[in-house]
Amino acid sequence: MSDAFVRVEDLKVTFPTEDGDVRAVDGVSFSVDRGKTLAIVGESGSGKSVTSQALMGLISRRTARIEGRAWVGDDELISASEDDLRKLRGSQVSMIFQDPFASLHPFYRIGDQLTEAVHVHQDVSKSAARAQALEMLGKVGIPNPERRLDDYPHQLSGGMRQRIMIAMALINGPALLIADEPTTALDVTVQAQIMELLAELQVQYNTAIILITHDLGVVADVADEVAVMYAGRLVERGSLEDIFYDPQMPYTVGLLSSVPRLDDVSARLTPIAGQPPSLINLPPGCVFEPRCTASPLVPGGRCMTERPELLTITSSHAVRCLLEPTERAQFARRSLATAAGRAEEAS
Repeated sequence: MSDAFVRVEDLKVTFPTEDGDVRAVDGVSFSVDRGKTLAIVGESGSGKSVTSQALMGLISRRTARIEGRAWVGDDELISASEDDLRKLRGSQVSMIFQDPFASLHPFYRIGDQLTEAVHVHQDVSKSAARAQALEMLGKVGIPNPERRLDDYPHQLSGGMRQRIMIAMALINGPALLIADEPTTALDVTVQAQIMELLAELQVQYNTAIILITHDLGVVADVADEVAVMYAGRLVERGSLEDIFYDPQMPYTVGLLSSVPRLDDVSARLTPIAGQPPSLINLPPGCVFEPRCTASPLVPGGRCMTERPELLTITSSHAVRCLLEPTERAQFARRSLATAAGRAEEAS
């Protein structure tokens, strides 16, 4: 991790409430190299978006406790002052949010919003900033970019607004791009276009990308590494091949088993039973134990009392589970084979 361009170490985000502390992110660590994509996956409420907001400095310290360290190159983000964060946001670190219509100002023209992003970080003339905005609109595939500069957000389709957000995020050439569910509100065809565009721009700018998503199909297409989060913690981390072809954590296996099959739309899914735990009142042992079908395989009821550590399996693969290595592998093979068998029976 020490040689990676983006490094996050033991990140914790806690929101104090009247009912107790909400541990939204609890000891998360990962790294990303330039030109690579890390996908962070998990159910809603697992801490994915809070992690990205903490890296961007978008969580108020008046309402949350933020601990840990995070570097982009030589710049440390967590302890940086608000003034330093303003300089880094947009120039070194940028973010694409879930809803582009809510992120774009409805009263300002597209060109004004893009040129403002340029002027914040570059000392250039208005004409030079407009020329950069025009060039970037062309790069993200906006037709008639000269005319679109004078449009308002409501005059654009959802896919075009998302392209505008990508243009705004990349116009200053940031080293790290965080994409938080960038295709959630888009139809499948536009989703594919947006992800293809991000991949092309990543090659052009050598940008590190953190992709926050629950869509494992998108992950399979674009990610180099995958981090699986559950109840604020990383429960498995590995290369794309590790996670999709050699999953070790029962929660990861459950996510893979519940992915719809494109070759047979009538096939029944295998959902994960139950609901994620309350982040105020987490189970005393493994946080996944109440939903885990593999916990009976661990002797002595250890899953109910012992918090597993994130253990390194190989140089690229780590897992948080109390099962013995051979039993983890056997459980994953059985579960995935059962899911495949149900799909065949349904067909």
